Amino acid sequence: MFIDKARIFVKSGKGGNGAVSFRKEKYVPAGGPAGGDGGNGGNVVFEVDEGLRTLMDFRYKTKYVAENGEDGKKKRMHGKSVEDLVLKVPPGTLIRDEETNLVIADLRKHGDRAIVAKGGFGGRGNTHFTTAIRQAPSFAEAGKEGQERWIVLELKMIADVGLVGFPNVGKSTFLSVVTKAKPKIANYHFTTIKPNLGVVKTKFGDSFVLADIPGLIEGAHEGIGLGHAFLRHVERTKVLIHIVDVSGIEGRDPIEDFNKINEELKLYNDKLTTRSQIVVANKMDIPEARENYEAFKEEIEKRGYKVFSMSAATREGIDEVINYAGTIVKETEDIELVSEEEMLKEEDIKPKKEEIEINNEDGVFVIEGKSLQRLLYSVNFEDMESVQYFQKIMEKKGVFQRLKDMGAQDGDTVRLYDLEFEYYE
Repeated sequence: MFIDKARIFVKSGKGGNGAVSFRKEKYVPAGGPAGGDGGNGGNVVFEVDEGLRTLMDFRYKTKYVAENGEDGKKKRMHGKSVEDLVLKVPPGTLIRDEETNLVIADLRKHGDRAIVAKGGFGGRGNTHFTTAIRQAPSFAEAGKEGQERWIVLELKMIADVGLVGFPNVGKSTFLSVVTKAKPKIANYHFTTIKPNLGVVKTKFGDSFVLADIPGLIEGAHEGIGLGHAFLRHVERTKVLIHIVDVSGIEGRDPIEDFNKINEELKLYNDKLTTRSQIVVANKMDIPEARENYEAFKEEIEKRGYKVFSMSAATREGIDEVINYAGTIVKETEDIELVSEEEMLKEEDIKPKKEEIEINNEDGVFVIEGKSLQRLLYSVNFEDMESVQYFQKIMEKKGVFQRLKDMGAQDGDTVRLYDLEFEYYE
């Protein structure tokens, strides 16, 4: 099944906690604090695999969490930093941050990589907290939390040339004739229900990638028909080959068809109007086509387009089309989909201010907050220096002032997760 859009949740690993440890062996003269640092948590990384063609793997599994770093150990031994969680995606995958709608990465070539969630750093062991007056700290640092975010993956196929046009105008037949691709071909609308790729070789020895985009109809940009689901795949193309059924055997006017498809492209993304467009009048093997062709060509060429006549069924005129397309592809620079303004920069992401909640529950002041929960791990409440460190951090975060503002009196009970203590000014 062809899947070209997915929404997933990613979370990097938490850093390991620093260790509280002391060397007390008889023959270790320089004993004292010996707690090792925690290891770093794993990053969440996306990497391009050229063997993939769809985002199918992300349809059913939508949550990806990297491993946490290992905690520090005794004897100054650091915890292990874990491997990154690497997720494979097809070439042409655009990764967006859902909250800001900005682009984290545009992965185009095999091997391209991007970190979308950075792992947390490991906490420092108690060896880092010694001072001239604090020779044996009984606390360490907890590991930092990893990043988490919802992201949107969009596959925008890597193709040099895109085939556009109404359903049943001969796009799939053209693709099957000029490449080794085997698209489904039948005499009814919406035969093609997914984009197809093929490689075209010109008589000059050049080659380019050609994509057949499922048939567009009027209103496609608003979700009508199939085209709206696949218009994103023409965004990377350098050149558009616009195939028109010039025979009019389905009761439509060729010039009106041409106008409607170009209007849909413009409404979807105005940048598509700047693409080089080759207009091909197809089905010239049908008598009505020859009658309509001259008037169609005159009108379209007045607008500055190059018009070719062709019969995909008999292969008449096909070589001229692909040779001209190959020349235009060589002369056209690669398309940059994402501007600098659309890219997500980590320095622009303001860390969310941590909410420390304090509630009065039947006379007990209950405090909650992630950083305070980590702080609890760091503290040895049987050691005076460690308790002083705890008080200093609580003061710095404004917890004591908030308790005072809420009317806490000396002797009132304060609960911080598993810890209960009495409040005193």
